[in-house]
Amino acid sequence: MKRARVVAAYAAAYPDPIRLRAGEAMVLTGAEDLWDGWRWLWARAPDGREGWVPDDLPRPGPVAARDYDARELSCEAGEVLPVEELRHGWARLRRGEATGWVPLRCLEAADPD
Repeated sequence: MKRARVVAAYAAAYPDPIRLRAGEAMVLTGAEDLWDGWRWLWARAPDGREGWVPDDLPRPGPVAARDYDARELSCEAGEVLPVEELRHGWARLRRGEATGWVPLRCLEAADPD
């Protein structure tokens, strides 16, 4: 999917989400959620921010396997936006300078295959 069409409006749920750099330590609280078939873990970053992280992010330590930013993107039905990444039932979309995650259940492919 190169571009996605928003088929259901989405409002970002977390105003100041967790962000981690590759190799940065995190605290896993033990809370887990199975969301649309994907396993998510509740984590705390060194700066105190907390949030859900995909279960493939933590490595032993636990440390972040890669950079991760849980920022979500609010969007309206009908928008067509470029897709930067797909992961764990979410798409990272770009609108101008802003990027953020939107659930795949709110999107459909806008480009023919």
